[in-house]
Amino acid sequence: MSILWIKALHVFFMIAWMAGIFYLPRLFVYHAQATNKEMHAQFVVMERRLWFFITPFAVLTLVFGVWTIYLYGGEWFKASGWMHVKLLLVSLFYAYHIYLYVLLKRFAAGENKHSSKFYRFLNEAPVLALLAIVVLAIVKPF
Repeated sequence: MSILWIKALHVFFMIAWMAGIFYLPRLFVYHAQATNKEMHAQFVVMERRLWFFITPFAVLTLVFGVWTIYLYGGEWFKASGWMHVKLLLVSLFYAYHIYLYVLLKRFAAGENKHSSKFYRFLNEAPVLALLAIVVLAIVKPF
């Protein structure tokens, strides 16, 4: 498989993952505002389905990203300082993904401890990290 196909699949799965990872906390915003048991039950189902739908995209993003790095080689990797920063930010996204699962489980158990404002912040703040990742990958500033 051509490296361009591998990079294209990496970007595709990353976009699919990010779409879901930005929507899940938005569901948490609405779930935190839910006032009855039927709404709570519906949000629990929606959140669980979305998390399990996007998790394979996260895994495939990682697989195609590592494959791309492997194909470029160790010397390229050592010389690409921007990639090290990008990987640090990407690792934070994987931690964020896992944290969303923890929150999902708390909602499902009826143990939510946060307000809708918290979830709004949780939804919007990672956009800056994604911007930094895109800039690092395209501009390669160092």
